[in-house]
Amino acid sequence: MLTSRTFVKRTRAGAVVKVVREHYLREDIACGAAACRLCPPATGTANAPGLEARPSGASSSLCPGPHFLLPDTNLLLHQIDVLEDPVIKNVIVLQTVLQEVRNRSAPVYKRIRDMIQNPEKHFYSFTNEHHRETYIEQKRGETSNDRNDRAIRVAVNWYNEHLKKIEDEEKIQVIFLTNDRTNKEKALEEGITAYTCEEYIKSLTANPELVDRLACVSDEGKEIESGKIIFPEHIPLSKLQQGIKSGIYLQGTYRASRENYLEATVWVHGDAEENREIIVQGLKHLNRAVHEDIVAVELLAKNEWVAPSSVVLQDDGQNEDDIENEEEKENILKTAVNKDMLRPTGKVVGIIKRNWRPYCGMLSKSQIKEARRHLFTPADRRIPRIRIETRQAETLEGQRIIVAIDGWPRNSRYPNGHFVKNLGSAGDKETETEVLLLEHDVPHQAFSQAVLSFLPKMPWSITEEDMKHREDLRHLNVCSVDPPGCTDIDDALHCREIENGNIEVGVHIADVSHFIRPGNALDEESVKRGTTVYLCEKRIDMVPELLSSNLCSLRSNVDRLAFSCIWEMNHKAEILKTRFTKSIINSKASLTYAEAQMRIDSATMNDDITTSLRGLNKLAKILKKKRIENGALTLSSPEVRFHMDSETHDPIDLQTKELKETNSMVEEFMLLANISVAQKIYDEFPEFALLRKHPAPPPSNYDILVKAAKSKNLEIKTDSAKALAESLDKAESPTFPYLNTLLRILTTRCMMQAVYFCSGMDNDFHHYGLASPIYTHFTSPIRRYADIIVHRLLAVAIGADSTYPELTDKHKLADMCKNLNYRHKMAQYAQRASVAFHTQLFFKTKGVVNEDAYILFVRKNAIVVLIPKYGLEGTVFFEEKDKPTPKLDYNNEVPSLTVEDTTLHVFDKVKVNITLDDSNIQHQKMRMVLVEPKILGKDVSANPSTEASSENEPEKKKKKLQK
Repeated sequence: MLTSRTFVKRTRAGAVVKVVREHYLREDIACGAAACRLCPPATGTANAPGLEARPSGASSSLCPGPHFLLPDTNLLLHQIDVLEDPVIKNVIVLQTVLQEVRNRSAPVYKRIRDMIQNPEKHFYSFTNEHHRETYIEQKRGETSNDRNDRAIRVAVNWYNEHLKKIEDEEKIQVIFLTNDRTNKEKALEEGITAYTCEEYIKSLTANPELVDRLACVSDEGKEIESGKIIFPEHIPLSKLQQGIKSGIYLQGTYRASRENYLEATVWVHGDAEENREIIVQGLKHLNRAVHEDIVAVELLAKNEWVAPSSVVLQDDGQNEDDIENEEEKENILKTAVNKDMLRPTGKVVGIIKRNWRPYCGMLSKSQIKEARRHLFTPADRRIPRIRIETRQAETLEGQRIIVAIDGWPRNSRYPNGHFVKNLGSAGDKETETEVLLLEHDVPHQAFSQAVLSFLPKMPWSITEEDMKHREDLRHLNVCSVDPPGCTDIDDALHCREIENGNIEVGVHIADVSHFIRPGNALDEESVKRGTTVYLCEKRIDMVPELLSSNLCSLRSNVDRLAFSCIWEMNHKAEILKTRFTKSIINSKASLTYAEAQMRIDSATMNDDITTSLRGLNKLAKILKKKRIENGALTLSSPEVRFHMDSETHDPIDLQTKELKETNSMVEEFMLLANISVAQKIYDEFPEFALLRKHPAPPPSNYDILVKAAKSKNLEIKTDSAKALAESLDKAESPTFPYLNTLLRILTTRCMMQAVYFCSGMDNDFHHYGLASPIYTHFTSPIRRYADIIVHRLLAVAIGADSTYPELTDKHKLADMCKNLNYRHKMAQYAQRASVAFHTQLFFKTKGVVNEDAYILFVRKNAIVVLIPKYGLEGTVFFEEKDKPTPKLDYNNEVPSLTVEDTTLHVFDKVKVNITLDDSNIQHQKMRMVLVEPKILGKDVSANPSTEASSENEPEKKKKKLQK
């Protein structure tokens, strides 16, 4: 049956237009009940009959008979955590509801789709909008929301009538779940059995713990507000948008401070206000914004502007309504203002978009006996504490748990939320690893069956068809050089002299794009993950292990598919010809950096692989020299390697990574391949090449470096990358050889983040750190999705593959780059968190240690030190709670800090005492105390809030050079 649907929509230009579309109605859409013999069999994985013949799950005291659940839109949006519990099964998700959820919350929509595809959940998607008996027209004067509510009730009625026809002693009933009072009343009037989510969940008497997972919202889906008003009212979204358009308000991303819970910054959006930062201070001005929310701010008058606070304030009070205490702390902020550093200051007037997520942390159990309301303290200090209700407080004490925010009423000091999941005991290695993955939004669930279904069937081998379209390079002496234990081998190399006396060099990269085809479930999962994440004792693969460690990995002595970049060079490493080809290779050796170095240095080894390595190493040195002459930076960053106990997998030794010539050799040819491919894909596709750039830092970023060098009578020039590189090369001290390394470490902190971008959406292609006019990532497709896209572009460019619409859509490519940049950043943070956690485990068993250190930064009340032996950073504070503060004199120009009569300068060598402070089980930290020099003849105690991590550094000083 053919009908039509009429609706209105707003165009990009802002005009409202009427749209009429044909709408097909069918009679053969299955109800999804396995017991039904009236409906035709459903087809497709997602719509396979999911409703059990005899509904299982928890028994309800309200409806003891067999039943299916049918929730409305708001219930799905707000109570998704309850629905995900294994107890909840046999749920009908209407097309009407699914479409509304998709429009309102992409994350919730994804979670619902996952449940529909999970055969154990028995969720069924019913396309009521295309069923002849459940489709309804919108009445004159009826809102879209009311029409959809009516459509849901019509579908419930149809289901109940339809299921009555099933020949069974016990009839199956459909229970309508809604938290909308009006919708529930109308349903009851129509003879539908309807309950709120809370009523139904509380009826599951065998599962009382489910009550904890209920979101704290009223029956109208709005926050309950009563009592004393603490915060100003948020301005409605429509008025905010008008105010932003007229310039009254500014829109930006809210970023809370780790060190001061009464301070945040808002990074304003838009080209005209690029990099504009607005400070927000004080509880009422923060106005219930949460880290990463998109907010609207109103600038304060200039006489109300403040400076970034130098005061550390942690929210450690137990009384959640102690507003007087907050006001006292705000007065401390006001008295600590440096008049010379005033910055634009504002207040949050409304929320454009909430970016809440599930938060990991621990329960701060109420001191009131039998209390059900408790405060949850997130692991991330930037997130406010959350008030939840739970009956499991005794069980959850000392556990890492997940909590979701439901809302933040004006009368509440903290947001309201609900318990989602118990992760395990705090301090347990598996639990803490799970926490750091969740907190850094690293997708790490097992690959779904839908994803795995697109993998090659084993046993797999290269076919005759594959051979027809590839160059056979199996005769070449190809080898790979990687870290010890590497199984996901992306790249391999060869070098040989050819007949005309020139040198042929090849970089051969795993042809992952052969196995991952555009648009399928495997491809979608890979782009969602974006990158492989390497933790200290495990890795989270971007692609399934069958590909990462087997079929794509360029292991030795097996035939593998590759994408090869081959140059003809002269002996001066000048490129004469470049070609790209899909190939088949057979690596002759899988070497570690140390093994390859040993071959190069050996006086007795002269086999083909060793000769190839020596040729590569010789050319690499020439290539590196040229890069540095062009202004490429050679920076330093302390990296550590843990040696794990073979049985417990606990760290038993901690060492800084040693780099060999072979590390540089591989790096040079990977850089060269990336540059060559970047130029090729840009020449072919100037509007939609995926490239990588590294912006030049603003001059102010170098202030700390220039001042630190000047204090050692050295000049660092920052006019250009070349000037910086040359001045770093000259910055040597015969009496202090480690000084140059420290300067390079400090320079790394001045850098901006390298990012992926679409060539058609940007004009600045330059890679500052590499001094290259163009760059991309081609050489690691097993662990980076960006490389897969680059492979696809290159394959189209050389006629080895066909294109597809998304590949040549610059807007979609730009959106993909945003996701890849985000995933790359989160992976870095997760890796650092893993190093920090394993460092704590190491020192937990090692006990108290005294080690030499160098001062990297000085603060008003602290010094930041680097311990070269462990590649470890930490902060030594000269203030301790409840103890007299020593006389401190901070000099920003030198820079130095005088403690009593002892002056400490940047780069000074000191000795520190290192211990693990586990007094706060949630935030264990490395505690450092100054041992030498002694202040007033005794050691100066360090504040227990010391952290041996990058968290004490301002964000702008934590940037690292990215390639």
